[in-house]
This record gives sequence, C-alpha cells and structure tokens, in this order.
Amino acid sequence: MVRFAGVGVINTALDLGLFLLLHERLGIVLANFVSTSAGMTFSFVVNGLFTFSADRLTLRHALLFLATTGAVMWLFQPLVIHLLAMLIEPLVVVKVLSIGASFVANFLAYRYVVWPSEQRPATNERGA
Repeated sequence: MVRFAGVGVINTALDLGLFLLLHERLGIVLANFVSTSAGMTFSFVVNGLFTFSADRLTLRHALLFLATTGAVMWLFQPLVIHLLAMLIEPLVVVKVLSIGASFVANFLAYRYVVWPSEQRPATNERGA
C-alpha cells in the first residue's frame, strides 16, 4: 500500500497538473480524459513492475488494467466530479476529492483483478 501511495503521489501531480493546464481550453470532460490517460500509462508501468511486483507486463495485465482503470477514471471519477461540483467549490478541491475516491477504487481493482495476490508465489507459515 505504501508503494501504491508513493506512485499515486507522482501520478496525482501529473493528473492534476495536466487537468489544471487543459481544463479551460478543452473543457472538464476532455481535460479529465487527457490527464487521467497520461496518469494511466505511468501507473500501469510503475504499479505493475514496482508496486505489485509483476515479473513482466502482459497483454492480459494491460487489458485488465485498462478495463478497471477506465471504469474508475472515465466513469466513476467524472461522476464524482459532477456530483461534488454541485456541492463544493473551487473546482480544484472537487478534482482532488475525486482523485481520493479513485485512489481507493483503483487499489482494490489492481489488487483483486489486475494483479491478484493468488498469482504470487505462496510462502509457508514461517515466510520461507
């Protein structure tokens, strides 16, 4: 979880920076699409190899990652953004809160769908 959070800090800075840079020119939805897409690419490589210790990144991993992350970032997060935007200002606060909600949803998807723990080598009770 600590590795995921560390990758998430960098990923969040990338996402938020691009979103803030682009939202006035592209609109909220398209800016969010671009910023989260850049973050997804970074996240796939770094989380797969570093956080979840995959020996290699496979097409299966890529497809599952795209499906789960796409669902979170392109469906769940915009929904959260639009719901919160009706209640809270400024927009940057709304975006940061939506990133927090997406953090939890993505970790669960990666841990249990993309790189499930049962695919890792088993250890005996002594950890050997």
